Amino acid sequence: AVLVGRLLKTKGVEEFVQAARILKDRGCDIHMVLVGAPDPGNPTTVTRDQIDAWVAEGIVEWWGHRDDMPSVYHAADIVCLPSYREGLPKVLIEAAACGCPLIATDVAGCREVCRDGENGTLVPTRSAPALADAIAELVAAPALRRRYGRVGRELVEAEFSLDRIGGETLACYARILAAGPA
Repeated sequence: AVLVGRLLKTKGVEEFVQAARILKDRGCDIHMVLVGAPDPGNPTTVTRDQIDAWVAEGIVEWWGHRDDMPSVYHAADIVCLPSYREGLPKVLIEAAACGCPLIATDVAGCREVCRDGENGTLVPTRSAPALADAIAELVAAPALRRRYGRVGRELVEAEFSLDRIGGETLACYARILAAGPA
């Protein structure tokens, strides 16, 4: 399972690591990977020392900042975003476009892309046990992961394609311009 993003506490990084511990304690052989970098300007950043400690403990792998995201997504069996809050998470759209099954928190933004039971699983915020359970369930169900990945790709093509979003944006501008000055 992979968590991609700025390594912030508010992105659920600590819950992801706690879920990794839970799964390890259960004897699950699952690679849990953090992809991204700390954000020293953000007060909720996870420090490099903390990341190094988790890696040394053998709880997670850290791949750092990556510019080759399609290859990261193609290496992932599951993409997780246990964030506390989101706008519209680009990471979930990208992962779904690459056919990855999703696990995300049941918050606005995440639930618009990760549709529970359709292309992924939604879990409560700040719940490492629920995240661990969702990861374990998807790991044990390869056919479900494939179905979630296929449905996620179809969802992105239908609802989040550049053509669709660009067209809707241009139509919005056209309506504003047609209305004239306020």
